Amino acid sequence: MPLRPGRCYRKLERPYTRTKYIHGAPYAQIPKFEMGATKPKERERFTHVVALFPLASGQIRVNSLEAARQMAYKYLSATLTDQNFYLKLNKYPHHVIRENKMLAMAGADRLQEGMRQSFGVPTGRAVQIKRGDVLFYVEVEEKNVNHAKIALKRAMSKLAITCRMVTAKKGEPLLILGREESLA
Repeated sequence: MPLRPGRCYRKLERPYTRTKYIHGAPYAQIPKFEMGATKPKERERFTHVVALFPLASGQIRVNSLEAARQMAYKYLSATLTDQNFYLKLNKYPHHVIRENKMLAMAGADRLQEGMRQSFGVPTGRAVQIKRGDVLFYVEVEEKNVNHAKIALKRAMSKLAITCRMVTAKKGEPLLILGREESLA
């Protein structure tokens, strides 16, 4: 059965996260959350931070998160090499998505139950993110800030929610939607 479009799961619902009680909950399917120069000693020379945050609250499925991560990482590693940046995915997909599967064929009305027992089965995972929370951030040297912006712009194209970028010097708070926020 094909995957439903991301717009079906974009709205923020109450969290459904207790995998202890959810049998058959799929894994997160994101192999890495930190890429590039991950050791603290290697990251000392990075002077700037470029962060990506959504303009609206919502859910982002793990498929689009992984696609965005891969787009940003491939661009950064090709242009800067792995030792010249630090990319981090700041959120974890805890929310389990359920789907009440419907049959779409001749005679389906005799086979399926409709909305009777319509709770659904676990089909995927998603990140529940609030407006202004940092989703991705990249630490780079000052000369590579434009490359970091291009990488996050490419990642934005894979996400179902409208996002913005903000740049700041490392150690200074980020100004996101009129409020100051620090990454540490």
